[in-house]
Amino acid sequence: MQSKNNKSQILILALNFNNLTKTFKLVDEINPNTCHLKIGKEMFTLFGPSLVKELQKRNFSIFLDLKFHDIPSTTAYAIAAAADLGVWMLNVHAIGGVRMMIAAKNALLPLGKDAPRLVAVTILTSMDTNDLKKLGIFSSPAEQAERLLKLTKECGLDGVVCSAHEAKRFRQITNSNFILIAPGIRPIGSNKNDQIRIMTPQQAKKEGINYLVIGRPITQSVNPIKTLNSIINDLKNI
Repeated sequence: MQSKNNKSQILILALNFNNLTKTFKLVDEINPNTCHLKIGKEMFTLFGPSLVKELQKRNFSIFLDLKFHDIPSTTAYAIAAAADLGVWMLNVHAIGGVRMMIAAKNALLPLGKDAPRLVAVTILTSMDTNDLKKLGIFSSPAEQAERLLKLTKECGLDGVVCSAHEAKRFRQITNSNFILIAPGIRPIGSNKNDQIRIMTPQQAKKEGINYLVIGRPITQSVNPIKTLNSIINDLKNI
């Protein structure tokens, strides 16, 4: 079962290890009341559901970031299977369309109040206008993300994954219960890595983001726990 969600947990720590020893060395130093954990495609492919279960035993709530994008029926089956793990949050790609998102949402109905949160990815924060043009999309990332957000709302999902740069506009066209999750969060002085549309944690929270996804700036720092706690403490003052 998913651990109880602490509303004060604004930070989602993205785990990005290919080694379980390193994973648990870090995780076992973290208070599960301070942040959620995100498991992405690399770690889930390497270690499977057993990793999720081990982290849940440590009372962490898990965002299973697999970004499902397939035909509606396949996506629905995958969402149902992932939900059976008792995770806190799941996601799909909004570009998969209305029928796919509705199928994913309906797959969670049998779980009632115990269903995980279901959010949709709008535009990846590694993409810019030129990337979209090569895909035949001639809107700006912000315009395309807003279009996909509106589709996500129509389908009844709980929120979107978006750039923090879109948060202020998105908050104007959604209610306070609609979740905005921002990857591409980089503390001052951090390496941008492969992210393009980035923002600091403090700025993102001020813009109206509900959850901040931070991975490598913490996990690859000299002292990950010190970095994590520093970010959390800074956010408490906003």
